[in-house]
Amino acid sequence: MIVTFVHVWVKDNHIDDFIKATIENHYESVREPGNLRFDILKDADNASKFVLYEAYESEEAAAFHKKTPHYLKWRETVADWMAKPREGIKHMIICPEDKSEW
Repeated sequence: MIVTFVHVWVKDNHIDDFIKATIENHYESVREPGNLRFDILKDADNASKFVLYEAYESEEAAAFHKKTPHYLKWRETVADWMAKPREGIKHMIICPEDKSEW
């Protein structure tokens, strides 16, 4: 299992638009085969900083996500709203090991 923390810095005038587009992407992403979680987090001290917490059963499931129409739409929609390029950092899940515990 794999988790990616995607750090996103959004231009102040596009925060609401970014949230709306990302929520739309969330609802489609959680329906993907192999998806365990897809959380949208907003920094408590910086309103323009977000983290997407994406958990997948496998590298293949995570790679599949990046080919879906909803992801491609999201990526294109939010591209100009970012204050700087997003940063994805992969992590390996140690616990829980059993996906039924998610």
